[in-house]
Amino acid sequence: MPDCLVTTDFTGEMILLGTGTSVGVPSVGCGCEVCRSPDPRNKRLRASAILGLPEGNLLIDTSPDLRMQLLREDIGLVHAVLYTHEHADHVFGLDDLRLMQFYLDGPVPLYCEQQVEQRIRQSFDYAFTSESQSLVPQLQLNPIGLEPFEVLGTQITPMRLNHGTAFEVLGFRFGNIAYCTDVNHIPTESMAKLQGLDVLILDALRVTPSKTHFTLDQAIEVAQELGAKQTYFTHVAHELEYHATNARLPEGMALAYDGLRIPLS
Repeated sequence: MPDCLVTTDFTGEMILLGTGTSVGVPSVGCGCEVCRSPDPRNKRLRASAILGLPEGNLLIDTSPDLRMQLLREDIGLVHAVLYTHEHADHVFGLDDLRLMQFYLDGPVPLYCEQQVEQRIRQSFDYAFTSESQSLVPQLQLNPIGLEPFEVLGTQITPMRLNHGTAFEVLGFRFGNIAYCTDVNHIPTESMAKLQGLDVLILDALRVTPSKTHFTLDQAIEVAQELGAKQTYFTHVAHELEYHATNARLPEGMALAYDGLRIPLS
């Protein structure tokens, strides 16, 4: 490990690195009140999170904003990556992990479903075909499904979520915290896995209907049914201003924001 490496120790915490929709907030070319807001809680990079676990830092998704997210939080090490699904705003920052192979002295373990692996192999084909491995990401792909598994000393429980009518993604539970982004329907068997939570992080795109995401009102209804002690809404578009939205939310619910730190139970 290089002598110059500097990284924050956030063991026992989950950090929401990005809480925005696929185009981020501010959105390019938009002059709305939220996109022009000077309030940092109205500035949302693409959705991702990282957990400080007993044996290392576990990243959820590699957003296109990954480099800036890690620099902002002073995180120099990612020990493994967990993927929810293969959409561009959750995968296309993968090359920003290229330094990790030198810090870890080996490939970065990636945990994902088969369709995510296929996207990674297609989009980052140079990582698997280049002869000069020092210049490309070194990756170790590990298949996962719906069975619980262990990473970095922590059991992870995956659950099926629907992201539109014909597209499936994964949500994850870590102890009494669950992360469920990019979802517009939670099947019954997954709702059962989300009982008894201290913290639920849940998709809530905007007020107007979406074919692939919960609206804010739909997310509130699901959160009330699950009854977590605290719910944070993520993958938020520019239609939702942070303070005005929080003022109308039920007790125990709030919009998430970039840099939010949540204790791991």
